[in-house]
Amino acid sequence: MTEILDRPIGRELPARDVLRLAYVAKDGTPRNVPIAFSWNGSEIVMCTTKNAPKLPALRKNPTVALTIDTEVHPPRILLIRGRAELDVVDGIPEEYLRMNGSYEMTPEQRVEWEAEVRSLYDGTVRIVMKPAWVKLIDFETTLPSAVDELVERRAERENA
Repeated sequence: MTEILDRPIGRELPARDVLRLAYVAKDGTPRNVPIAFSWNGSEIVMCTTKNAPKLPALRKNPTVALTIDTEVHPPRILLIRGRAELDVVDGIPEEYLRMNGSYEMTPEQRVEWEAEVRSLYDGTVRIVMKPAWVKLIDFETTLPSAVDELVERRAERENA
């Protein structure tokens, strides 16, 4: 994992604004939601409201999968798996303000946004995930395993 996250792309992707959080909902069906995040070098931190529907599901089954990717060709994709730990926080953690601070806002809009958040939320829940498994797909040096298998089969056919 360290080798992957030390690559230039492995450092670039965790610096993005939004990832997709996949988990199993209370009714047993899959969910995949975009959520702002921050990477502190060893953990991914996401924040949500204390009444978010994902929280009971994550308490029941904390296994999650994350995807951080780009919108360019070829796509760059970082797949991460691990367990979510939930930390209820009074007020608004600075991490939440930082992870949502990259959106384009004028200084005045930022002040208004932060005041609105502080007046609305009486607390938040930090969803903290330490990666247990990581895969980088850049379509140049790494491919999805199924595509990699097709490339190998083609090479075998051509060499036969």
